[in-house]
Amino acid sequence: MAGEIRYQDKPWLKSYEKGVPETIHYEELCMPHILDRTAGKFPQNPALVFQGYTLNFRELKDMVDRFAACLAAFGIKQGDAVAILLPNVIPCVVAYFAILKIGAVTVMNNPLYTDRELEHQFNDSGSLALITLDLLANRMIDLRPKTKIRQIVYTSIGDYLPFPKNLLFPLVAKKKKLAADVKPAQDVFKWKDCIAKYLPNPPSATLGFEDVAMYQYTGGTTGVSKGVMLTHANLSKQVQQLSAWFPKFAGGTEIMLGALPYFHVFGLSVSMNFSVHMGWSQVLVPRPQPEPLLEAIRNFRPTFAPLVPTMYIGMLNHPDLKKTDMGSIKGAFSGSAPLPVEVIHDFEKMTGAVIVEGFGLTETTPVTHVNPFGGVRKVGSIGVPISDTDARVVDLDTGLQDVPVGERGELILKGPQIMKGYKDMSDETANTLRNGWCYTGDIATMDEDGYFYIVDRKKDMIISGGFNVYPRDIDEVLYQHPKVQEACSIGVSDPKRGENIKVFVVLKEGETATGEELIEYCKTKLAKYKLPSEIEFRKELPKTNVGKILRKQLKAEEMEKRQ
Repeated sequence: MAGEIRYQDKPWLKSYEKGVPETIHYEELCMPHILDRTAGKFPQNPALVFQGYTLNFRELKDMVDRFAACLAAFGIKQGDAVAILLPNVIPCVVAYFAILKIGAVTVMNNPLYTDRELEHQFNDSGSLALITLDLLANRMIDLRPKTKIRQIVYTSIGDYLPFPKNLLFPLVAKKKKLAADVKPAQDVFKWKDCIAKYLPNPPSATLGFEDVAMYQYTGGTTGVSKGVMLTHANLSKQVQQLSAWFPKFAGGTEIMLGALPYFHVFGLSVSMNFSVHMGWSQVLVPRPQPEPLLEAIRNFRPTFAPLVPTMYIGMLNHPDLKKTDMGSIKGAFSGSAPLPVEVIHDFEKMTGAVIVEGFGLTETTPVTHVNPFGGVRKVGSIGVPISDTDARVVDLDTGLQDVPVGERGELILKGPQIMKGYKDMSDETANTLRNGWCYTGDIATMDEDGYFYIVDRKKDMIISGGFNVYPRDIDEVLYQHPKVQEACSIGVSDPKRGENIKVFVVLKEGETATGEELIEYCKTKLAKYKLPSEIEFRKELPKTNVGKILRKQLKAEEMEKRQ
């Protein structure tokens, strides 16, 4: 009987790929020491590839040590916070490892954020120095007096380019808005000057495995951006968990498509840190739009590609797909938002690669669930908990009772990748971390094989005519419509029903449709109480830095309109 299956029995273990352990014997090695070891093991292997410019692991370690010495000379001490505001460029990776190496705390920031959002993160983290891009430097010089930041180091997209791009770049960069002049200001330094000035002998710091290594800010999709405290152990154990999850992939052999933003925890762990741990090459893509993504795949033949749904959707709908051979990709992974089933089928048909969906949160460094790569993959499922990770689905009211298998409840998690807490937010921490379990705010189910399915965010549930409606159910149906590229449903207040359902739709290029047509289509696939009453067509939908559609923002816009 399905009802007899219990979460504590870990029914998912029988689905593990051969060679994946239930528990891992962890090495107590922090990320900077992992880089040192990899540089000793694979000194000549390409570590970072940017537009064809290549840095091997020995050169990467040398640059990290030089910049760590520079930060120490700036007066950055153990426990001090240092902010990085960069896309995926070589100095982003170098600065990250240099900050950790001297025992300081890294704060990754999104270059697309406004000054108001950045001011909050700089001040909340107490950042004392900032590494950024020339394109953002003048804004940051103006913002600096409102923060504790003392030194600003800026790099340029043109700092590391192969011949002849390095010669052409200065001629076209400013016209194409790829470079900018930085106004003279005190304590503002050029990246390359810092690297040249300091020798690769930083002061040695004793890193505590349980010490905080990063303040990683949440996307703010559920309110004010919170500083998630991730420890050296969280970061290190997460890459060791990933390594155990993919037993068929060996050290020093693969090419990672570094397209997920490294300022987001998904790209940070799964692309950047995992590559360093494995001795793999990372192809850095600073602007993960369809065109540069397809170009990177054509030119550098990556074998391992973690991406988010909007990247898959964008590539599938781009004309360059026809001239791109995707055959190099052995493993394609998707996370951060549900990947519509239609997109999975289309991508696999076009490329021959298998997409494996996973799941995680900023608070969990982030990966907690993945479909087995060499086992049963269930389309639409986030997969099974990875090694050393426990998961339960509990009732929505108290969060204490396990719900029966197959029923909906809140997903809660336990494992070595769970954060220490939120910085200076004890109430929020106590609400999320309870009795050793991390409460995700996601509504999920588990099937009898131990595979989990995310149904929705607890906060996004629509109550229409007394029925619980999960927006994802409606979105999924519309993604199956041949004319629809993106869809996002929200609840809008209604005096009779409590809430009605409104859907925002982006049509594929060249397509036209009416709201009536799409509602008629839904009638064949959805219960009456789930039917949208309104459809609004948009050219694009608001998204987070990793391409997650901002349902919250659409809801806020709608509420404002209806007041």
